[in-house]
Formats: sequence, structure tokens, C-alpha cells
Amino acid sequence: MTFSRDDFPKDFLFGVATSAYQIEGHQFGGAGRSHWDDFAATPGNVVRGENGARACDHYHRMDEDLDILKAGNFDVYRFSTSWARVMPEGRGAVNAEGLDFYDRLVDGLLERGVKPAATLYHWELPSALQDVGGWRNRDIADWFADYTEVVMRRIGDRVWSAAPINEPWCVAWLSHFLGHHAPGLRDIRAATRAMHHVLLAHGRSIQAMRGLGMQNLGAVCNFEHAAPADGGEASGKAARLYDGIYNRWFLSAMFNKEYPAEVLEALLPHMPKGWEQDFEVIGAPVDWCGLNYYTRKLIAADDGPWPGLHEVEGPLPKTQMGWEIYPEGLEFFLKRTHEGYTRGLPLYVTENGMANADVLRAGEVQDPERSRYIEAHLAAVRRAIGAGVPVAGYYVWSLLDNYEWSLGYDKRFGLVHVDFQSLQRTPKASYHALARALAR
Repeated sequence: MTFSRDDFPKDFLFGVATSAYQIEGHQFGGAGRSHWDDFAATPGNVVRGENGARACDHYHRMDEDLDILKAGNFDVYRFSTSWARVMPEGRGAVNAEGLDFYDRLVDGLLERGVKPAATLYHWELPSALQDVGGWRNRDIADWFADYTEVVMRRIGDRVWSAAPINEPWCVAWLSHFLGHHAPGLRDIRAATRAMHHVLLAHGRSIQAMRGLGMQNLGAVCNFEHAAPADGGEASGKAARLYDGIYNRWFLSAMFNKEYPAEVLEALLPHMPKGWEQDFEVIGAPVDWCGLNYYTRKLIAADDGPWPGLHEVEGPLPKTQMGWEIYPEGLEFFLKRTHEGYTRGLPLYVTENGMANADVLRAGEVQDPERSRYIEAHLAAVRRAIGAGVPVAGYYVWSLLDNYEWSLGYDKRFGLVHVDFQSLQRTPKASYHALARALAR
């Protein structure tokens, strides 16, 4: 790495991110069944039918992982809490062992001088709530607010920041329209209702945390730069629609209290009754906004049903996920978010990183591709800051190699290599390079 802390504003924060189901081991500590357990148990959904039952066993190896985190000289650890671990049925009874786990996690971070950044939902819904409609059911907003209160009454006095839901596009569209993630639906009506209810749950959660006197609350959305596959009018229109569904639907609702017209026009017949009255809750004021960014997509029109578009493979170098490496997209979204939506609020890059075919040899993992990826995206952050965008931090995804959802354990995003048989942790060259760059 050729940068240092001195290349960024004095209070700029560097961190790493993980999520509960991907690292903890969901079979431990009294956690209830989640819809990811069900999705993975259905043939064809996940590579080799793998699940998060053991994952990285972070549940039992927390102290080791937090020591690695501290040694990396990171300022912030962005983690998620598991709804099914805290409330196994999603409502009602609370699992004391689950709350104790997050209590120890927060205390462990503070003891090591690391800021705890909590996310309340990273894609794992208790199965009992899926049984009664899950994100299709408007009542989920109130259930989520109740869960928020249970968690934050316990740890809310000590977390540095909190956000309700990670990547609402994935919760709603990827999982209910495209069917790639749990619950694996391909249903425009289900997707539309999830697109609205996930935002309503976000707002109710913010209200619940404000009621507890909490500050430094934010929203976290994911972004993909959508570019036309060619110079034709049809591809331009398709790319604009893709951008509306993926990048503007959620930001527009949270910060402008409206939905993009070209998307709403198609989804309107499927919207839940009274949706127009919900923007005051959805737009509950937040203190910052987080952007998760990895890649761009080239979009072309087709003759299929709405939205009538598809992705076209691009020419740029790609990660192990097949995602083009396009740091300019991060700069674009930081600028557009600031100018069109957040208008002065601090922005954080809450996820950025790459999957790479890392190999452990003689006790070392050389991953120069990851170091170059991080450095290129940090350069984009610096350009945005130079243009006046109030970017306040950057978090790498992810601390550990982990369970990569429907792709099982094949794709490695971690700064730390995990042997999924022995569970041994081995920091990679990119981790050591970051630790040197971030040394104070």
C-alpha cells in the first residue's frame, strides 16, 4: 500500500466489516432457525448445499478474531446481530445467551480500542416470521422495531454507531424477484411489497433507537454502477431503469421521501395499500449514510417481461465473482449521494473489497490483487473528498474469509484466510499491508 493515514482527513476512520450468519456459526448458542437454513437445505440453492451452521466459528473464537482486528490497526468494526440468535421465533421470547454474546462482543471491541458499529439485520430472517409472510407482511416493521429495542436496550449505550438493515436491495429484490437469496422467491408482487416494507422497517427501527436516546444512526445501501452496454437509446433507457431499481429506489425514499417515477410506474399495481402515507416513517432522520460498492454492470434491453433488461459481460479486469473492477463508480456514487440525497451528512464506504482465488502456501497468502483493488478504491475516495464530499470512513469487506451465501465457501473476500476444516486463521499479505499503512 502506498498510502498512509496522513493522506486522509485527520478524523477519517478505517474499518472492516463482517456479518453474523457468515462467520458466527448459527448452530451455536441457542439461535433459532433462519430462512437461510431453509434456503440452503433446498437442493440447488447453494453450492454443495453448504450453510452457516459452523461458518468460521466466530461464536467460540471471538477473542482471537478481535485480537486480529486490533493488530490490523483498524478503527471500526462493523458487525451485525442475528435476529434469530436474539429472538429465536422472531417475536416473544428472548435468548439470553444470544444477547450475552453481543454484549461480550461490544465490550471486547471497546477493551481493544475499536469502535463498535452495529447493523441489526444482514439478511437472516427467523423462519417463524417467514412462515407468516416475512418481508411481504407489513407487520414486519413493528416486529423489527421490537427486535431493535431488545438488542439496543442491551448494547445501545456502548455501540459507536448503528444501522437497521444492510443492503435493502438484496433483502427485497435479489431475494424476492431474482430469487438468488433466501427466501428464494421470483414474484413481482412479493418483491414490490418487500421493497416497501424493508424501508418501513428501517424507519421504525430508527424511531425505536431514537426513543432509547441513541445517536449516530445511519442507513446502509448497496450500489452498482449501471452503464449502457452500447450507444443505443434502448440500452440507455434500460440502464436508467436498472439504476432506478438498484441505486435510487431506497435512497430516494429515505432522503427525498419519494420513489423513482419510472420504477414506481411498473410496481404501482403491486404496492401495499396506504404506501403513500409511510414516507414520514421511512424518512426518519439519520446521522450518516453508508455506501456498499463493488462493481459496475453493463445493461442492455431485451424483449422479455418488465424490466426487460439483462447484463452484458464487460471488458474490464474482474474479481473471482466475475465483477468488473471499476473504482470510478465509487467516486460517482459518493458524489451523487451527497449532491442529490444526503446533502452534507457524513458518508462512509461501509463495504468494499474483492473475492480472489487466494491460496495458502508455506503459511502465507500472497494477494497483491486485493491490495491493488483496495488502493484503487481508496484513491477514488480521496478524489471524492477533494471534490468536497464529506466522506468520513472506509471499511473493507471482509475481515475473514466466510460463508458467501448461495456461493458457499468458495469465494474468499477476507483479509484473513480461514481454513474451513481446521478453522485456522492466517492473515494475508493485504492484511499486513493495511496494518502498516494504518499504523499510528
